[in-house]
Amino acid sequence: MDRRAFIKLASSGAGLLAVPQLFVPLQAMAAERIEKISRSDAEWKKLLTPAQYEILRREGTEAPFTSSLNHEKRSGTYACVACDLPLFHSKYKFDSGTGWPSFYDALPGHVETKTDHKLVLPRTEYHCARCGGHHGHVFDDGPKPTGLRYCNNGVALKFIAEGA
Repeated sequence: MDRRAFIKLASSGAGLLAVPQLFVPLQAMAAERIEKISRSDAEWKKLLTPAQYEILRREGTEAPFTSSLNHEKRSGTYACVACDLPLFHSKYKFDSGTGWPSFYDALPGHVETKTDHKLVLPRTEYHCARCGGHHGHVFDDGPKPTGLRYCNNGVALKFIAEGA
């Protein structure tokens, strides 16, 4: 179907019947609502290791090249260590050379972003959509197809091997 035929069809209202696949992503997104959890600071301190607490609740950063997840090559899912919400599929992982586990995409709706001004210049910080735990920052210097680099603190993630 060429552009003119599509516009004519859409303007007549029949286009809604001809292209129902355009509405599937909206339906899928509506069905994927992440239920938020909230805990007191004291509860998080009991549940997390000191390193996890520093990263996830205080928005710290682990030292580069210290995460064993940098070398993880198996197929599976990377989930938030605080609440088990899957954040990244292993197919999105790549070696950025930065020293932190890096991904070019996240699972839809599983991370939320905000602007961080801690280093004067604004950066995009991302958090787990369920528990709000800080995971890292997203930059626009990643590979195709997204061009993004989700630079994650390894201590904030757990790897779940496919089939486990």
